Amino acid sequence: MTEVTAKQSDGAGGDGVPASAGTATGASAGTATDLMVRAEQVHKSFGSVEVLKGIDLEVRSGEVCCLLGPSGSGKSTFLRCINHLEKINAGRIWVDGELIGYRERGGKLHEMREKEVAAQRQAIGMVFQRFNLFPHMTVLENVVEAPVLLGREKKAAARERAAALLDRVGLSDKLGNYPGQLSGGQQQRVAIARALAMRPKLMLFDEPTSALDPELVGEVLDVMKDLARDGMTMIVVTHEIGFAREVGDSLVFMDGGVVVESGPPREVLANPRHSRTRDFLARVL
Repeated sequence: MTEVTAKQSDGAGGDGVPASAGTATGASAGTATDLMVRAEQVHKSFGSVEVLKGIDLEVRSGEVCCLLGPSGSGKSTFLRCINHLEKINAGRIWVDGELIGYRERGGKLHEMREKEVAAQRQAIGMVFQRFNLFPHMTVLENVVEAPVLLGREKKAAARERAAALLDRVGLSDKLGNYPGQLSGGQQQRVAIARALAMRPKLMLFDEPTSALDPELVGEVLDVMKDLARDGMTMIVVTHEIGFAREVGDSLVFMDGGVVVESGPPREVLANPRHSRTRDFLARVL
């Protein structure tokens, strides 16, 4: 287990991750009964380039949080930090009260083994821009693979559940098809069903419609709206302003690796307080 030396959360990069930051410390920071995600002073650098410069964020259980901002603002990087696909340089992230990627011991944070991190990721579904389906597997096999491989379900039960999930996303007639035989929107709906097959408590969407032709965007957003109605906690990096306004419970505008402003989507979109937010919205609305 790698030991990470504690350091002050002053925005510096390096290998240290603070044992405490801000006003909240230890387990108390992430254990509010209705708090699904808490990020505290999260920093991330790639070499000398600091991409995240102290992100604070809270998402409560059942909420849909939309991350908005220009390309290069750090939105996708932050999303990947939530499930430790990217290792943070400073700060902390909790999901459902559990510190992600690290354990605290003796005032220091120690990075978990990859097997332990993988176990944490099983509760966090993620849908990428580029579907990432297995091309040599059928639609049904793509959805069945992870629950069976990880021992979460027997194959027969996993197939039954996969079929039900594919029906939910409108693909009950495509079980035997291969990804290459599907449209982009259909492939993305398979990717959503695959993520749901692990029974996640949190779903992360990284610009799930950006790679789609405009006429296919609606079918993916409809599935996401259905998940929101069912109370799935979701963090969505998106440029779909209509979705954020209609479905989002909170909207976070990021730029330059920081949170510029946040609030109820309709309020932020109609009356942005910060000039950077106003300038961005003037270009996209």
